[in-house]
Amino acid sequence: MKKTSVRTRVLTGTVVAAAVAAATVGAVSASAESTDTPTVPAAAKADTQNKNLAPSSGLTIDAATRAAQAALDAATKAGQHVSVAVVDRDGVTRVLLKGDGAGPQAPVSAERKAFTAVSWNAPTSELAKRLAQAPNLKDIPGTLFLAGGAPIQSKGAPIAAVGVAGAPSGDLDEQFAQAGVAELAK
Repeated sequence: MKKTSVRTRVLTGTVVAAAVAAATVGAVSASAESTDTPTVPAAAKADTQNKNLAPSSGLTIDAATRAAQAALDAATKAGQHVSVAVVDRDGVTRVLLKGDGAGPQAPVSAERKAFTAVSWNAPTSELAKRLAQAPNLKDIPGTLFLAGGAPIQSKGAPIAAVGVAGAPSGDLDEQFAQAGVAELAK
């Protein structure tokens, strides 16, 4: 019996694999085109009366942008270089503005302050005071218990938050965040 070279065996294996793949694709294509397959509707009709659904409210992107810009404008007017974040009820960033001259840590800090404010439905300056009673709060991922975050509420419930970071004090950051919240009351 004659031995075949490695090159011949690799070439033969490749040809066989290609033939098997082509046959499989052809069979799958043929079965997909079968008229016996029942059609599935593109989307199921939602039952809006279903008690399993939870209502939700959220800011439009326009409202979130206006709030962020108002906070940034207040900081700029005060001569401060900050970043501003607006998050939705789930803490997902909707708008992030890094002001001219803001430090590299400011965007992340602004997001974390906004996340913290919406999570507890309270200004982060108030939440920072709670650390004395519950120091482990600071260990929750994504939070930052420094002044500068303000929740946005609808009917007393948090629907979003504004976070500001970069001013020399958290009190200033929070003042600017409150300016963003106040913009939505206009």
